[in-house]
Amino acid sequence: MREETTTSAASTAVTGAARGLAADGTGASGTGQPGTAVSGQPAERREAQDQVTVRLPAVGAYLSVLRTATAGLAARLDFTLDEIEDLRIAVDEACAMLLSQAVPGSSLECGFTLGEDMMTIAVSVPCLDPQQPASDTFAWTVLTALAGSVDAYVGPGDLLTIVLRKTREASGPV
Repeated sequence: MREETTTSAASTAVTGAARGLAADGTGASGTGQPGTAVSGQPAERREAQDQVTVRLPAVGAYLSVLRTATAGLAARLDFTLDEIEDLRIAVDEACAMLLSQAVPGSSLECGFTLGEDMMTIAVSVPCLDPQQPASDTFAWTVLTALAGSVDAYVGPGDLLTIVLRKTREASGPV
């Protein structure tokens, strides 16, 4: 099953696969860069995953839409309330990092990949002179604590992307 949501009337949704992202949100090489193989697994062995893409103006006023989408999708995967709130904050923080470099008038795109017990969120925006966020900053430390795994890279067309990966905590016996 595949769902796409577009919030900007003039934009069209583009899935992470079209940007060279693997099903887990990393570059297909597993390094955060576009490539051809995913974690050494042949394509036929990969688990089917839902993809949801949201594109909206690269303006802070629209981030509430993205936070709400993040929470709804995480709830769909049975993440705990704490995990959902962590993801909402992480998406907000990642977007803040990106919006400071976004080309004025451009769109921010957020691709969600939903696995059985994992969510990967790839947030991208075109930049004039993209600079990867430094991994030794307080903001990056917060992102890593909230999301579990965080990567950033500059792709073709000066597209700056931050990828967040959160795995659902194993639930105990009921």
